[in-house]
Parts: sequence; structure tokens; C-alpha cells
Amino acid sequence: MVALAGRASKAVALALLVGGIWAPASSGAQGSPAGGAQPGAYSQLVWTKPVGRDTTRFEFRYGPLFAAPGHNLILVGPVTIEKPPGDGWVTRVRPDLVDASGKAPPIEQVHMHHAVMLNLSRKDTTYPSLPQRFYGFGEEKTIGQLPRPYGYPVSSSDVWAINYMLHNETSQTKEVWVQYDIDWIPASSPTGRRLRPARPAWVDVQNGKAYPVFDVNRGSGTRGKSTYPDQVTPSPYGRGPKLNEWKVDRPGTIVAAAGHVHPGGLWTDLSVLRGRRRVHVFRSSAKYFDPNGPVSWDMAMTKTPLPWRVGIRKGDVLRVSATYDTKHASWYESMGLMLLYIADDRSGPDPFKHRVKTTGKVTHGHLAAANNHGGRPTGLADPRKLANGSTVASGVGIGDFTYLPGDLSAGGAMELPPVASAGTPLRFGNFDAGGSIFHTVTACRAPCNRSTGISYPIANGRFQFDSGQLGYGPTGLSAAKNRIDWTTPASLPPGTYTYFCRVHPFMRGAFRVLPRH
Repeated sequence: MVALAGRASKAVALALLVGGIWAPASSGAQGSPAGGAQPGAYSQLVWTKPVGRDTTRFEFRYGPLFAAPGHNLILVGPVTIEKPPGDGWVTRVRPDLVDASGKAPPIEQVHMHHAVMLNLSRKDTTYPSLPQRFYGFGEEKTIGQLPRPYGYPVSSSDVWAINYMLHNETSQTKEVWVQYDIDWIPASSPTGRRLRPARPAWVDVQNGKAYPVFDVNRGSGTRGKSTYPDQVTPSPYGRGPKLNEWKVDRPGTIVAAAGHVHPGGLWTDLSVLRGRRRVHVFRSSAKYFDPNGPVSWDMAMTKTPLPWRVGIRKGDVLRVSATYDTKHASWYESMGLMLLYIADDRSGPDPFKHRVKTTGKVTHGHLAAANNHGGRPTGLADPRKLANGSTVASGVGIGDFTYLPGDLSAGGAMELPPVASAGTPLRFGNFDAGGSIFHTVTACRAPCNRSTGISYPIANGRFQFDSGQLGYGPTGLSAAKNRIDWTTPASLPPGTYTYFCRVHPFMRGAFRVLPRH
């Protein structure tokens, strides 16, 4: 990771005025595949071991995956991923992201935004135009386990793949592998002959979208919380279908459920609608180990207890919502979903006739990859105490992972906050975009000069603003704004404003708005 206070200011001395915006002479990516295909990646078996009667645990790794600086694209592997041999049953999945040593890298350097395991040989349950989504994870790394006597049936001819979005928060290429442990029971074994099939059902607040995200603004909702889509007006779905609902196609029993949220997420709720009636059946809650509260990936999600069951009828509607904290910060590009497994039997109690347990348990505790919360003192100046910088009608350039002028680690005159008169927007331009490197200009609370970690900085500026991810990427497959420039709101009152890059949080800057004379 690039040290917050230790970057050389040589690029500052070479700054040029390009296209009306300040930009370093050498702006671009620092060596690596820039978010395209990963031609060297392959899937391999690492080890196997028996873990129970007729049950073998397989550990697979897929990689190496080269996450370029600013890598934030959704990719599907150019090759399929390995699975256990023959016909059988998956009863447990444990996902991870690891480096060459087999250890999980620090989350503040590189992490899995989200990954989805796909069975290309089957249609998806809730969105049939997609291949079947049978497991997914982010840095919460929920361990999925189906209760006996259920399993996910897999044929020897099934083909698996993985859709993933890596997030490299540094200025250097990172090499990682997706690791997944599968508990496997052969179909021909005595245990395998007794298992019953359960199918995956993916219920998402943005179901079917290639990049299924939404923004949560600080202060929205009520009492420091906001629920999507319930508290969003107008409806994010407009007059179209409610993407967070799925009509059950045949009767069955939900035998397992777990949710996925991003930092700031509090829980996802699953409800069953039957006619005009509605009943809440499960809440997958985020348990934060971070002492700073619900602000980072230092957390785990709860899943249903193994004895949990809910019976559903054909024509019932399954509905999911996601609740986020809005007291601490704004949360951009958030997610909210629930992965269910549904058996075709009718063993589950009818939730409209019987009370259902709606709470669950986490599948792991604090993970070492989430140790660095950040927020420690550094040698960076408090920009509120710095003298005025220059008036830059030409704007601020972003290049070589530096904001020029006004970068807090630039040193000299380029460290001073550039100034603009009240009512005059300040323009920013991303000159790293040619290397598929995204940058943002996101408000953080002043002085915003402490060490980088998974919970610092966050989007908690006194006045909220966010440029979105400046750069270019395929529409719908990335958060790219498909432009490189952005201007600050003209409504900002006089004062010093600090900001950071959500893609590379070690990048910090400041500007100052002066009273109009």
C-alpha cells in the first residue's frame, strides 16, 4: 500500500497545465492488466480431506487474478472453474480471497467487492435469462451450509464459472486468487442416496442488473437508518417491475438463507407476501467487529440456523429489502440481497399460521484481513490551517494518484488548498483514466488526514458531495461515469473542504471556498 504521508512530490514539480486542468507530466497506470480478461488465470484443486461420513472437502483456487490499480470492473473468468468429480451434492461452501502465500490480503489494499458462483448448465431460479447463481460472497465471506437432509445437486456434466469484481485500493498491481472450499457427497454413496435437492434462489433489490447497486445518502431515512427500496422516493423501480420481489413458481420449503450488504449495511429482510397479507420470515444482520461501528468490512452476516424452515406456496411473493446506517456516512454503490435455498418438499411450517424464528447466527468471527481500521495520526497537515493556495480557474487535475493542486501529501505550494469564490464551481479531471484507473472526489470530515484503513476515511464530510467514479468502463458492468471531469456544487458556502478517493482512500485533498467580494 502507498503510505499516506510518504509519496514523493517529484510529480508535483513536473506538473503541467493540460487541457485547462492541472495534470502531472506522467499520468497513467503503473504496470499491469487494466481490468480486462485474465489470460493466465486457471482453476486448480489444492487439497482434499475427509470431513464426515461420505463427505470430502475440496479446496480449489482460481487465479492468478491481476487487479490493476483502481481495478473496479465486473469480470467473468475466461475459463470455467473446477468442481468435485462425478455426480454429487454440495452441502457447504467456504469462500475466500488469498494471495500467493494462501493468506487473505489486507482488505484496505485489495478486496472482493462481490463474487458470484455460476452453474452455466442451468437457468437461474429468479432470473431465468441468467445462468444459475448458486453462491456469492464479498469480504463478509459467509460460510454457507445446508441442513441435512438437503444438498445442492450437481451433475458431472455441469459447468461452473465465476463472476467477480475485485477492488484494488492501492497504486500497485495486486495478484490474488479466489479460493473456495466445497463439501462434497457423491450421489452414489449411502449418504448421497438419502439427500434431497434444494435449489438456489437469488432475491436482490436490483435483481437482474449486471451491476446491482444503489446509493445511500447520509441523513436519509429515519432515525439514522434507511431501507431500500421502501424509503426511497420516488420508487427506484418507477412503473417497471419490482426487482426486489420474486413470485414463487412452485410450492416448497425455504431451508437456508443469508444476506449480503456492504459497509454501512445493517441487515437484509426477507418477507413472504400472500395476497394482501405479508409476514417477515428472516433478518440477516451484519455483526460489526469494528470498534468504529457499522463503517467497514470488519463484519459477518448472520444466516438461518440449521433447523430453520419456512413453507411457501406457488404464487407467494418473496420480497427482500436492505437497511443501511445513515448516521455515520454516505454509502455509494451499495448492495442488498438474500440467497435462499428452496426444497420441493412441504416440510416447512406455513409462516402465516406459525411463528417463525427471524434471527440467525454468524458463521465466523473477526478476520485478520480486517485488522487495520486506520485513523491513526500521520505527518499530514491540517488543511484548515494552511494558507490559501492559488486560484485555479483551470481546475484540479488527478494524475499519478495525486490531486494537483491541493493534495495533502504533495508538499510545498501544491499542498495548499486551491481557492474559488463562493458560487464558482471547481473543476476536477481524471488523467489516470487512460489506464482504466478510476478516481473519485468524495467529501470527508476535516481534517481527513489520518492513516488509511478499512474504516478511515469514509464519506462523512459536513457537506456531502461525490463525483462518482471518473473514468471509462463498459456501461452496466462498472461504476464508471464514462467521463473524466466533474465540478463541485456551486452551492458550497465559504470554508475549507476535504475529500478523498473512494477507489484509492490514501488519496486526500482539500480546496477552499472564499466569500464573494
